[in-house]
Amino acid sequence: MKIDLTNTTSSKINAALMEARRGSGATAAGMVLTLVIVTDEGSAYDALKAANDASREHPSRTLAVIKRAGRSPRARAETRLDAEVLVGSDAGSGETVVLRMHGELAAHAQSVVLPLLLPDAPVVVWWPDNAPLHPAQDPLGALAQRRITDAVTAESPVGQLAQRAQSYTPGDTDLAWTRVTGWRSMLAAALDQRPSTITSAVVEGESYNPSVELLGLWLHTRLHVPVERVVTNGPGITAVHLRTKEGDITLDRPDGLMGTLSMPGSPDRQVALKRRETSELIAEELRRLDPDDIYAAAVRTPVDRLKEPDNAGQAANGTAAEDGEQATEPVAEQVAEPAPAARKAAAKRGARKADA
Repeated sequence: MKIDLTNTTSSKINAALMEARRGSGATAAGMVLTLVIVTDEGSAYDALKAANDASREHPSRTLAVIKRAGRSPRARAETRLDAEVLVGSDAGSGETVVLRMHGELAAHAQSVVLPLLLPDAPVVVWWPDNAPLHPAQDPLGALAQRRITDAVTAESPVGQLAQRAQSYTPGDTDLAWTRVTGWRSMLAAALDQRPSTITSAVVEGESYNPSVELLGLWLHTRLHVPVERVVTNGPGITAVHLRTKEGDITLDRPDGLMGTLSMPGSPDRQVALKRRETSELIAEELRRLDPDDIYAAAVRTPVDRLKEPDNAGQAANGTAAEDGEQATEPVAEQVAEPAPAARKAAAKRGARKADA
């Protein structure tokens, strides 16, 4: 069921939601949270589709906030709220309200959204793109227990990580971090199966992909070893190598679909490591709404701890390679190496923090 409202108010939208619910035969709301999507007309369709798919796992009221301030002085002076109310199959397993705010009302979106929040239910705000510099201080972000951004949509995705570190507030998260859950789970499981002393690590992936940097920073903070960043053509993250005295533990995914896990003394195994859709990423983030301390530790680690290999340095040091392997230049500060058991437990805790 779809109801169009022009030049309306929040109270009229609430009344329309009640009417649509009765018309569809629903006797109770049955929703567990409110998801607020702050987007524009160009990104609204994809964002709403992802939210509707995620609502099948997390029934929610989705409020899409589209700000249309206007270009001319007359358009900016006009204040109007238009809404589309969707209930039933058009809204997944919840309710969807598309709010188009015109003129000065666009600067006061929180006053429209607040009366539409589900009572006594968590609030999550998601910016598919153009996220504010400080999400927790944004008027809409201040209403939420969880704030979701996506660094990959920024003009400088890797540089955006520094801004996320500077503005981090408990409850913040980023879909660039969610994309590495499968990699973290697989690597932690590999260390469970074969306890080893990790001496260094290599992360390979696209140059503009912030998930590659976050995965390297996670390895650096949890294992306290140097991590090398190697640029490839992708897609996304293509490989991770954990260096040990017995040989490399390698997780390789060249095609973005299936990965190969290789460990010394064991046959290679094929593992499912498909690149996930946005709806799956959002569904994962909605499973738990408490602060993600592991993400906080990773994003707060300076990105300059990861450096691309210096080809000239490798050529100069090649003759000093041990065990017949080519030497590589460390790309992170060498820190005190903890006991092997402590490193394995740290990686295990880091992977379990995310609901893989």
